[in-house]
Amino acid sequence: MFIQVPTDMDEVQLRQLQLKQQGETVTEEVIIRQAVLDIFQNVLDQIEDGHYDTADWAAETLTVTDIDGVQTAVIQPQSDSFITDFRQNADATEDYLEQQAIKASGAR
Repeated sequence: MFIQVPTDMDEVQLRQLQLKQQGETVTEEVIIRQAVLDIFQNVLDQIEDGHYDTADWAAETLTVTDIDGVQTAVIQPQSDSFITDFRQNADATEDYLEQQAIKASGAR
């Protein structure tokens, strides 16, 4: 099984191993940051029936920029970082990201 977007710490470790087998050395933190971004962007795209808004990192927050380049939302982690949130409870973090994507999309 090839893990594209890890949804828990077991999958993060599996993804890390898969990348290592391909010659890439990546930390858990890098994998978690990408997973958080991918989870959020995937939900946002589903809500909006397409890729109209783009999520990206700004330090320890996620920002959402609309198709015109205007920042429309900033999503804060529940603790000091999304990495900590994900490590403590990946399911709750995913639920939180889904709720924030709904708000960021304006429920379009």
